[in-house]
Amino acid sequence: TVDNFLQYVKSGQYSGTIFHRVIDGFMIQGGGMTPDMREKSTRAPIPLESRNGLTNVRGSVAMARTSDPNSATAQFFINVRDNAFLDPSTQSIGYTVFGQVVSGMDVVQKIKSVPTGPGGPFRSDVPRTPVIIQSATIVTP
Repeated sequence: TVDNFLQYVKSGQYSGTIFHRVIDGFMIQGGGMTPDMREKSTRAPIPLESRNGLTNVRGSVAMARTSDPNSATAQFFINVRDNAFLDPSTQSIGYTVFGQVVSGMDVVQKIKSVPTGPGGPFRSDVPRTPVIIQSATIVTP
């Protein structure tokens, strides 16, 4: 999952994409749509890796997917609170956590609070003003 995400970063996939689902008290999701709500093309989906010991706590970064467990491609979400119900359990396959916000939670807090409404295929959680990811880069300590 990490390798998949880094490949998208290196290819420039995230430049100009938006946070297209913003749900205060839950998560912010982005990485796959343009400001005009067109889905960007992606590579093939990756296998689910949700049972890796990481959990959907506030600030964790996880892969978005459809109901198909092995459908994650480029879209990701950042949990804005602890969301244990997204973790794998005996009743759920869960969502793959692969990262943690280590700096910039103030920005996540601002994004989660933007006004939202209907847009594209989504009923009510699209920011009224696009929240654009200008670029994503790999930073080494």
